[in-house]
Amino acid sequence: MTDVVKMRQIEKAFGANVVLKKVDFTLATGSIHALLGENGTGKTTLMNILTGVYTKDHGDIEINGAPATPASQQQIAFIHQELSLVNDLSVYENLYLGHELKHYGLLRRREMIETAQAFVDQIGIKLDVTTMVGDLNPSYKQITEIVRALMRDAKVIIMDEPTTSLTDVEINDVFKMMRTLRDQGVSLIFISHKLNEVLEICDTYTIMRDGVVVSSGPVTPELTEVQLSNQMVGKELANSEIYQPRPLGKPVLTLKGLTKTREFQNVDLVVHAGEIIGVTGLLGDGRSELFSAVVGATAFDAGQVLVNERPVRIRTTADIKRYGIAYLPKNRKENGIVPDLNIEENMALPILGRLSRGGLIQRGQLTATVQRYVKQINIKVADVKDVIGSLSGGNQQKVLLAKALCTNPKVVILDNPTQGVDVGAKAEIYHQIMDLAKTGISFVILTSEIGEIQQLCDRVYVMTHGEIRAELPHDAINERDIMLVATGGQLD
Repeated sequence: MTDVVKMRQIEKAFGANVVLKKVDFTLATGSIHALLGENGTGKTTLMNILTGVYTKDHGDIEINGAPATPASQQQIAFIHQELSLVNDLSVYENLYLGHELKHYGLLRRREMIETAQAFVDQIGIKLDVTTMVGDLNPSYKQITEIVRALMRDAKVIIMDEPTTSLTDVEINDVFKMMRTLRDQGVSLIFISHKLNEVLEICDTYTIMRDGVVVSSGPVTPELTEVQLSNQMVGKELANSEIYQPRPLGKPVLTLKGLTKTREFQNVDLVVHAGEIIGVTGLLGDGRSELFSAVVGATAFDAGQVLVNERPVRIRTTADIKRYGIAYLPKNRKENGIVPDLNIEENMALPILGRLSRGGLIQRGQLTATVQRYVKQINIKVADVKDVIGSLSGGNQQKVLLAKALCTNPKVVILDNPTQGVDVGAKAEIYHQIMDLAKTGISFVILTSEIGEIQQLCDRVYVMTHGEIRAELPHDAINERDIMLVATGGQLD
């Protein structure tokens, strides 16, 4: 098998910060190669050098056996964790965005639609290219990005955390397309923290730690998640039980008959003080829509939300803070970070009023507060005055977690809280959630990761098509029963 990419002795520094140290990386033609490492280890920087976004300080790059040039680097597509699609345009309009077909200044719409549809059909995807991107589920948004790369004649596709927001069904859709592309000779670089997926889909792997390659090789049946994770963090991860039973208090958040047409129906749910509950299901289960309505981001049609057993109506972010609720949304790029603000400002945004006197922000208090959370959550950051976009996706997620916690909430709602977070950082976050729960803070974890629920939750609610179909206590949480209920079955 020939190599489509060879990178040798790559070095890169940003000022005094040395990010890459003599890195070697090889990608075989027609293969799926996992690029692994904790957040901030240099994976994205290495890929940005490969695609020509950054220039290397030292080293050599070959693409298809020849030294890399701007032309050959254009054959490498980088699909980032936060997709760059326009929801208000159709699939074909996104595919041709910036490369529209025109005749005397007029768009050749029919030709673009027919060509795009033929291309989609050719690679075995059932997708109407006139569909609005905003109406697609997340897996088909990923697939649209892949199709766009292929229409630009990409020979290598880099996929950065492509499955963090996907359900199991959606992941299978993406994996099916990845295998099809591999069989057609396209090479893929798969950046992920989901090690079970690496073992399922990848042919080879490279592990980076602190800007250095520490391991690489084939993905064999003997390779395990534990072996990969230990190499990523440089030590054996403690397999100690994170979940710890503890006394719970009175109900702090209760939903009674909450209903919104076509999204969720007659939802009854209760969270006690100090309790961690999970809410899970498959595509279209309605959990994100449910809690978006609970925090007032959208309206619901019927039912009640009770805080401390008293009915409330939450309409604004001020209401959320007043009732002691914090919310970390699912879509980090669109609903979480403010890209034009720095790390410090993003983290402290909800409490700037509390840190102000006479309309002026008390900079000393601001810095002390931010540094406390940087240390507590172990956010890898050179300077909190840097723009938040300078952080890796996982560290951005940690900033949002700190943003939720800094309001001193009584209930924290976390939608997909560890998306893009490496295995070591996940364990840290899980321990922090458990420690905070011991102090009486309650958590609602919206997630498709069964392991996350097993590690953390006192109870889990399983939703199907907007309805709660089962409630399982901690000792009864298992993948078989959750999947049975989520797919419409009944427990014995």
